[in-house]
Amino acid sequence: MSFNIGENVGPYRIIEQLGQGGMATVYKAYHASLDRYVALKVLHPAFHQDQTFITRFQREARVVARLEHPNIVPIYDYSEHESRPFLVMKYIEGDTLKARLNQGPLTSEEIEQVVNSVGAALAYAHKQGILHRDVKPSNVMIATDGAMYLADFGLARIAEAGESTMSSDSIMGTPQYISPEQAMGKKDLDAGTDIYSFGVMLYEMVVGQVPFSADTPFSIIHDHIYTPLPLPKKVNPNVPEPVQRVLLKALAKDRLDRYTATEELMTAFKEAWTEAGVPMQGTAIVMRSSMSKDKTGSKRQNFIQNEKAAAIESRSKKFSPWMWVSIGLVALLCLTIALLAIRKNRSAPPPNQPIAATAIIPATVAPTQILPATPLPPPENGEAAGNPNLPTFQNASPELKAAIELVAKNPNDPDAHLNLSIALLESKENARAAMEELVQAANLAGPDNKDFLLKAAEKFKERGAWVPAAGMYLRLNQAYHNEIVPMEVRNNFHEAVYKATEQKDMPLFVLFERIDNVDPGLGHIARGRYALYNDIGDAQIQLAKAENMTPKMHEATLLKAEIEMQSGNQAEAKNTLLPLSSDPQTPEWIRLMAENYLKTIQ
Repeated sequence: MSFNIGENVGPYRIIEQLGQGGMATVYKAYHASLDRYVALKVLHPAFHQDQTFITRFQREARVVARLEHPNIVPIYDYSEHESRPFLVMKYIEGDTLKARLNQGPLTSEEIEQVVNSVGAALAYAHKQGILHRDVKPSNVMIATDGAMYLADFGLARIAEAGESTMSSDSIMGTPQYISPEQAMGKKDLDAGTDIYSFGVMLYEMVVGQVPFSADTPFSIIHDHIYTPLPLPKKVNPNVPEPVQRVLLKALAKDRLDRYTATEELMTAFKEAWTEAGVPMQGTAIVMRSSMSKDKTGSKRQNFIQNEKAAAIESRSKKFSPWMWVSIGLVALLCLTIALLAIRKNRSAPPPNQPIAATAIIPATVAPTQILPATPLPPPENGEAAGNPNLPTFQNASPELKAAIELVAKNPNDPDAHLNLSIALLESKENARAAMEELVQAANLAGPDNKDFLLKAAEKFKERGAWVPAAGMYLRLNQAYHNEIVPMEVRNNFHEAVYKATEQKDMPLFVLFERIDNVDPGLGHIARGRYALYNDIGDAQIQLAKAENMTPKMHEATLLKAEIEMQSGNQAEAKNTLLPLSSDPQTPEWIRLMAENYLKTIQ
């Protein structure tokens, strides 16, 4: 339910709608008593479905409202109208940096202003202990007088206070600018996540494009986590070496390798800018000669961003929907053919291939030998080209060929995409392609299609593919909204999530924060078991949180036993497992795992 034009919302009269996203709708309103325009941001109804959200929202809004900086859009007030919470912010006449980039190249002065304004805003907020978590050009406002403001500061933090299914989507931000740790759903975010996103903006302005871009958000998220950063000089040979070094550090996968503070990044970028001192003609930016050779004596260098992204977007708007369907089909077939031409004649995949996790850990394997699966392979870059030893499309299984043909004939049929996902899974060609087809299938089926989600979840559960099974069961649980979730669905969801944590790529496709929205206790269990093989201390912390939140949880007892086994405390583990194996209230899958572990101990 949105506000209506002309409606009075408290002391504010709604003038027009300024924009709408998955998280909130923004309106221009007039505040008569102060004779000024303001911006009202009303959050999506899903954010206040639980009764405790309003209190948390108020608390977080007060924290963000304390930010007072000339480059941060200020929050004037928090209120609610007919149970709809909204924020009152300064109204800025102007446009976004994203819109400005789409209009054409930036001047050197504008580039410098972005660095100074956004950098100063982030540095100030970080000193106040507040992160932005969604730094991107569309959140940078450019007023008509030229001033720049960073908007939506901390709004993701506010959204995180809620337990709705919307919060995780909002916290994710925009995939092109997300940090690896945020993409993996880590809770302990710090300034490094904003520094990374800021670094992506700098990369885009200097190189002429964002570092990672693909057809699906999952592909982009995967690349941020696992794929090495495309070297700026390889993408655009005109990028100076000093600038490339700054970008490489700002966009390091490990946040400990990045700049420790925003001010440090700003200083390094400006110094590299000055040090380069060479003309940069062509595809991305133009840099003047060094300051000593600048006749005007100005310290500004002449960076000009490429219009490539704007031109692509402009052309895309001219395409009809049917043309996009055709392009999608061609791209799908080309991608699948490429995938089928890779790795088939190589050595067999490791036993812990991410998409083929076993349902129960074999009794012949000691707990200390269990290792997380290898990450999904990075996107292939024509690796098969010219190699006669690699198979062609004709070598694909009949099932995979049939699945591809079915999608080509029925591009909007969720069942066709589901079948292709399963065929890719069983062919073991590419786990990521299988997951992306599954996401496409679920999106086509719709978020409330319980029958489809249940069918998809069961198909992957039968195959022991726990990551996609967990993803489908998670969506299925969310589809019930305020209804009671059937016990069998809930139990299968818990099993799939628990076993999916054996896969290193699990957080890429099943975000911990989305699990929190359905079952917070299970969210801590999932984090704990995922950390078990890498950081047993964190596993213990997450276990304690789960036990405190949901006492007598069978999954918590099982995780406790696994932690004891990993720590070498076999006797304690045995004492923990015995009640699980004999308690009639224990879910069958947990009892079987407990019995399996007992065999390894005895």
